[in-house]
Amino acid sequence: MSQISKPGSSGKSFDIPKMLIWEAYQKVKANKGAAGVDRQSLTDFAQDEKRNLYKIWNRMSAGSYFPPPVRAVEIPKAGGAGVRVLGVPTVADRIAQTAVAMVLEPVVDTIFHPDSYGYRPGRSALDAVATCQKRCWAQSWVIDLDIQAFFDTVPHEPILRAVGKHTDKPWVLLYISRWLTAPVQQPDGTLLTRDRGTPQGSAISPLLTNLFMHYAFDTWLASTQSTVRFERYCDDVVVHCFSEKQALYIRRSIKERLARFGLVLHPEKTRIVYCNQDGRIRQNETAEFTFLGYTFRPRYARKWDGGWKTGFLPAVSTTAKTHMAAEIRSWRLGRRTTLTFNEVAAMVNRIVAGWINYYGRFYKAELISFLACRINPHLVKWAMRKFKHLHRSPHKARERLAQIADIYPGMFIHWRHGALPDGSTVRAV
Repeated sequence: MSQISKPGSSGKSFDIPKMLIWEAYQKVKANKGAAGVDRQSLTDFAQDEKRNLYKIWNRMSAGSYFPPPVRAVEIPKAGGAGVRVLGVPTVADRIAQTAVAMVLEPVVDTIFHPDSYGYRPGRSALDAVATCQKRCWAQSWVIDLDIQAFFDTVPHEPILRAVGKHTDKPWVLLYISRWLTAPVQQPDGTLLTRDRGTPQGSAISPLLTNLFMHYAFDTWLASTQSTVRFERYCDDVVVHCFSEKQALYIRRSIKERLARFGLVLHPEKTRIVYCNQDGRIRQNETAEFTFLGYTFRPRYARKWDGGWKTGFLPAVSTTAKTHMAAEIRSWRLGRRTTLTFNEVAAMVNRIVAGWINYYGRFYKAELISFLACRINPHLVKWAMRKFKHLHRSPHKARERLAQIADIYPGMFIHWRHGALPDGSTVRAV
């Protein structure tokens, strides 16, 4: 990598350090990702690594870098509610975008609102869920905001104005402008030009949407409604209010504010929710909402003295469980009879560990019960097909699996957390 190991760019229009491109490449490699419109994978790019990286640096430094079209990939939404379109840049373009993000992010992150959690260093979705839980206990009303087609309709001009406010590097503004207007290649090969929106999936998009929402929403709400608290993860927002009357007023204000930018609150998905703490059902009141994969609603929780009470608590959402169930079915464990028990455990644990780390943070019992009901029956089917003496006896297969769990309770990660194959589940709220 000696060709681009020294910073600086003598004789170029823009002084872009060569090491910046190299460091951006390391980040892109770590994040992996699919190929773009040129079908060049990371492996293909690495075959001529030095030349490819030099080409990116040379063109960006000369001001002659123009991003290729973004490849559109359709991802089905949960429950069959249409598709979500992700934009996949080429490997080279992801490196260029990452380089610009690395320059801009340290500057703008310092001015972001403390309740902005999405795609920021040192902050996570789980932090947002934890804060949301505490505020639901303190304030009884919530506005669950949904901005309709946000990534397709966010305007460019306010983004560029905000970027220009926070950088003195003309090349940063130049390339962000080009990325915002780069065409999208549809699945049928046609090119779609854009004068609004920023594709989900690009390396620079999260930073740009955060910057837009900082000025369009965060600072505006903080200055006009100083007592109102919120949690925002990119375009996913929960706003807390003391009363239904205040919630109605704030929702109307937010609707009018976003309309100034051509953005629309989804009329059905944007809801006012009552954070019910006592479990009593009230007519005509929405009593739950979902935020970052967790559904908040009244649930039983154990008190410090061992008794039970009702609290407004988050737990893994039905949508998240649907995704996990589909993933579990896709493993086709019953047909993987060539694998040993340890190999099956390694395959399962690699994925389930991530689910437990995220969805097990709050009201863990809900997740553990789900995993016990979904994974263990597939292990029984695997054992019945793997071992001849268990072929026609699901009862014996369940017994044998329970014996193994008793001897080796740490073999499967969901067993370690109480999702045992004999049906006994540790209650872990």
